[in-house]
Amino acid sequence: MAKGSDPNGWSRARGLVVKTLVLIGGAFLLKRLTKSTTRWDHAKIVARSLSGEKFSREQASRDPDNYFNFRILTCPATEMVDGSKVLYFEQAFWRTPQKPFRQRFLMVKPCPKDLKCDVEVSSYAIRDVEDYKNFCDRPRDQRPLPEEVIGDIAEPLTTIYLNRCERGKRCLYEGSTPPGGFPNSWNGATHFTSELMVLKNNEIHTWDRGYDDEGNQVWGVKEGPYEFKPAPASSFNGMFSPLNFPLSQPLEKKIEGSFVLQE
Repeated sequence: MAKGSDPNGWSRARGLVVKTLVLIGGAFLLKRLTKSTTRWDHAKIVARSLSGEKFSREQASRDPDNYFNFRILTCPATEMVDGSKVLYFEQAFWRTPQKPFRQRFLMVKPCPKDLKCDVEVSSYAIRDVEDYKNFCDRPRDQRPLPEEVIGDIAEPLTTIYLNRCERGKRCLYEGSTPPGGFPNSWNGATHFTSELMVLKNNEIHTWDRGYDDEGNQVWGVKEGPYEFKPAPASSFNGMFSPLNFPLSQPLEKKIEGSFVLQE
């Protein structure tokens, strides 16, 4: 060792260099991890969360007087030229999943830059609904082709504008139709509103309600949104238990108050 050298000073210097390198590396990693999510990233997250098979089974078990056990099934159908994701959506009673009573196309894309929202989810009617029944359950070679899907997108029905949820909330995205909703004439309604919440683990909550000119709710569930959760494969074993679906009032009466038949 050279005369006059300070081993402690060298150790301190080396430690300082190591700490500096760790701080620089950590800052770089943090920057990578916190890189801002793009508008299209948000749209992809919502499209992925909406997709799959989900049931309102738990909610129907807790409150059978107000909620059905429905099955909803959503899957990718095609992609538009601008990158918008088109999903096929169908809804059925859990006992008869092969007979959907509600079929829609959902188009998911970023909100226009002039709007204060992150993701736009629009629903569209389907020109030939029979051609799409059980679309997601079929092998891909037995489904309409992507270009046929685009041609079968009919009139727009609703648009929901989603924003990222505030930190600390259970949800990822939440939003609703614009003030005033969309026109609707079922059961004396003049308009209806829709709310959508996307939660973690691909759970979604939906709430559709119809109102008359005076603001009275004339259809839809009043107690709160429907809660749809992905069902583990094992849960199908007990699906036909009578405990799943105790009906305390006539089926027709319950359907009148259910959002799922209206739009």
